[in-house]
Amino acid sequence: VQLQASGGGLVQAGSSLRLSCAASGRTFSNYAMTWFRQAPGKEREFVATINWSGDTTLHAPSVKGRFTISRDNAKNTVYLQMNSLKPEDTAVYYCATGEIIYGSVLLSDYGYWGQGTQVTVSS
Repeated sequence: VQLQASGGGLVQAGSSLRLSCAASGRTFSNYAMTWFRQAPGKEREFVATINWSGDTTLHAPSVKGRFTISRDNAKNTVYLQMNSLKPEDTAVYYCATGEIIYGSVLLSDYGYWGQGTQVTVSS
């Protein structure tokens, strides 16, 4: 399984970005997809997850109402729309998948990780 994340960049506070993660190597639509992030000096943390069909999502409290996870199973891609970005959103963002059909907030449930894409939000 290969995951390729893209869409990061340097933006000002209040701006928007959309991250993408393209998957290959197995049937994309059978599994949950999840975004995590890791800021410098901090542990990797859960951001959002979406189930196999796309009708169930969960967002971390810190991003709820600002970020939206979605997926396009025809394109084997999961997205993270990030609005009203804040400096504290600065981190490397990783997409991940595992053998689960409904998402999990636990890193240990994910065996496949993308390479990460840097998001930097200036104040």
